[in-house]
Amino acid sequence: MQSKTTVRLGDAVLNARIAKTRDERTKGLSGTDKLAVDEALLMVYDDESQWSIWMKDMNYPLDIVWLDAHKKVVHIVKNAPPDSYPQTFVPKNNAKYILEMNSGLVEEKSIRVGDVAVFDESGHGDGL
Repeated sequence: MQSKTTVRLGDAVLNARIAKTRDERTKGLSGTDKLAVDEALLMVYDDESQWSIWMKDMNYPLDIVWLDAHKKVVHIVKNAPPDSYPQTFVPKNNAKYILEMNSGLVEEKSIRVGDVAVFDESGHGDGL
């Protein structure tokens, strides 16, 4: 079972499932029908790189946020369409974390490049 954490970013407070393994990150949200309004997926990588995202087997659009090792937002893709596969979305800068959330939340919750997220990637705490 995947661990979870609370992610605070912009005006958002999200309950995020943590994807740390390659298999968990590759599967991502593929095949799911929807996310609850306050749900997200936090992908955690071992190091910083220009990690890319695809929308393979997705059923709904997403906002995708890349964060560096200091949890600072370095790149945002809004409203990534579910039918865009095999296109990949690649950040302009290196990132260690990728946060996937419902489309529209980046705007609604005032999430901007340069914002810093608060969370506990170990899944043992709530990031507060």
